[in-house]
Amino acid sequence: MTELADLAALVVGWAARGEQVEAYVARSRTTNVRAYNGEIESLSSAEPVGAGIRVVTGGRQGFSWAGTLDETVLKETLEEARDNAAFSQPDEFVGLAEPDGVAPPELDLLREELVSMPTAAKVDRALDLERAARARDPRVTGVRAASFSDSYGEVAIASTTGLAVSSASGLCYLSVSPLAEQDGDTQIGDGTSAGRAPSDLDPERAVSDGVDRAIRLLGATKPASRRLTVVLDPEVTADLLSIVGGTLSGEAVLKGRSLFAGREGEAVAAPGVSLISNPTDPGAFGAGRYDGEGLARRRVGLIEGGALQGFLYDTYSGRRAGRASTASASRSYRSAPPP
Repeated sequence: MTELADLAALVVGWAARGEQVEAYVARSRTTNVRAYNGEIESLSSAEPVGAGIRVVTGGRQGFSWAGTLDETVLKETLEEARDNAAFSQPDEFVGLAEPDGVAPPELDLLREELVSMPTAAKVDRALDLERAARARDPRVTGVRAASFSDSYGEVAIASTTGLAVSSASGLCYLSVSPLAEQDGDTQIGDGTSAGRAPSDLDPERAVSDGVDRAIRLLGATKPASRRLTVVLDPEVTADLLSIVGGTLSGEAVLKGRSLFAGREGEAVAAPGVSLISNPTDPGAFGAGRYDGEGLARRRVGLIEGGALQGFLYDTYSGRRAGRASTASASRSYRSAPPP
């Protein structure tokens, strides 16, 4: 990770007088193994690297990126960002994030067990998952897909405003989609398990979830329309919360796309409802020490006790709203950071 941090600092050192420069440098490795009918249907592996560079000068922002860490190319990328800034519209709220004194959470998000896992072991995980799903219930007639996937990487961010941070993280997944059939009715279910390391994965849970979801649907019919109390499956709840969450960003408010705009302090849900963005929780798969602009991640209460507390902001949307960033910028090296 020192190499990436040094490279980000090098790019920032090329800044001209009077301009702000930010370098976001990253590298990662991803693997996906897919089993079908007792054989490996596909195996892919990629190791993308790259850098995104932002330049702010005279109230104008320019961005450019490169899929390499070659110094010569990065100098050219910086020049492209400068050129792009010259063609952008002036905006008084444009500017890079500045240190705000918040300490980053202590998180262990990259496990050596994941990094050192051989490809053959990943293949075995996918094949074993498919076999277990087929054997789970006699009504399972096939498996549409059974896969093992992982992704891990490192990021370094540096800027002329004094930020210089780096972090690493990794995740792995098992996913299976069994087909169940009975009396001419065929249904499909989905089961997953995810963790920071292969030993965190629970293939039995993934298989049982996938098979049970498919079997529960056998013979299902559409009920008549009526008002009644329902108990939502956790996945359905997650889908609903993702829709609500998309309206709780400062960007959504500024663009007129949030039904919560101007309602801070109001009751917007039942008193028992709280919705928290907490990337400092190591159990959250979106956890991280820093956001996409290099600010320390932190807990942000959005809805607590049914009352709207606020929104998620990056530096730009926060400045436009007259608020501080909540360190909620998210990005890759291919893009500038939205909240």
